[in-house]
Amino acid sequence: MAGLLLPDSNFYISSARAGRDPFKALIAHEEEWEFATCGQIVLEVCRGRTQPELCDRFRERFAIMMFIQTSGQIWERATQLAWALDRKGVVLPSGDLVIAACALQAGATVLTGDAHFQQVPGLDVLETLG
Repeated sequence: MAGLLLPDSNFYISSARAGRDPFKALIAHEEEWEFATCGQIVLEVCRGRTQPELCDRFRERFAIMMFIQTSGQIWERATQLAWALDRKGVVLPSGDLVIAACALQAGATVLTGDAHFQQVPGLDVLETLG
């Protein structure tokens, strides 16, 4: 059975900047992973697309992925993560905390090149698809 993978906005943005289609990279690994997204990732990725057609294409692809709803439980988990990490002197961006909370709630691994996620206790992080 495939594991659940939540590619962070960092994955999509860095792939697009390098001239690679991030969705082709994901499809190449569809037997080992089921792919998910969340509202924070859609927001971060789509806000940076300058061409409306490209933004629409990304939104269409996100629409067929499993969507992790940002429930009250996830907001509470993100708040608890922020509080606990802040007390240790580890201050992460709020958006990253919401994404991490979504992944933890869904039991997903986060695919990202962003080192912030390595600092979240209990979060499985993958830097590349390999």
